[in-house]
Amino acid sequence: MDDYGCMSTTASCAAARADLSARLDGETTLLSAGVLDAHLAGCADCAGWLAGAERVTRQARLRSVGVPDLTERILAAVAADRSATATETAAGVRRVLRLAVGIAAAVQFVLALPVLFGVGVDPHASREMASFDIAVAVGFALAAWRPDRARAFVPVAFVLAGCLAVTSVLDLSDGATHIAHEVGHLAALAQAGLLWALGRRTATIHHEGVPSVRVSTPSAS
Repeated sequence: MDDYGCMSTTASCAAARADLSARLDGETTLLSAGVLDAHLAGCADCAGWLAGAERVTRQARLRSVGVPDLTERILAAVAADRSATATETAAGVRRVLRLAVGIAAAVQFVLALPVLFGVGVDPHASREMASFDIAVAVGFALAAWRPDRARAFVPVAFVLAGCLAVTSVLDLSDGATHIAHEVGHLAALAQAGLLWALGRRTATIHHEGVPSVRVSTPSAS
């Protein structure tokens, strides 16, 4: 008897093919390798069967598994997450800018009120200037309340700051005033800068608040 327990040199085709299939799969065989090889050497049918089995096994192992391409969806999700983070950051900065513009408006309004009612100053010219300051303060307050309108006030704020800078230089050169008095006009430039930053942040939030995400769908073949 051999390893199979019933034949000395060869095995039946059914038993041999069962073990040959197991050997292809890396499993333990009942027959020894020598017995299987001897059977293949004397059995053309089993040799042909093994060749076909090896070909099918190789093709099955080499066949690519169909996996859906999720690259675009993943990239779109990452872009959406980054956009949401950037929008949240811009919203936080905008809240700070709104507060700063609101404080600037309140300060300008409070400083202009005594002048408007002629407290310690020349009544006519100072009241006119105070009225103008109050109007500007109201504009800043409106921009802080409705940031989407801040950009509309930016040209006015910068023209005002520019005019004050030019007149300050002229008055200083003529000796009509002192630099300590004109330094206060730097506040107008700071206010214009805050207004510009608020308008820019608001525009950024409107632009990135709803990110555009394109998701591809498989086309019908």
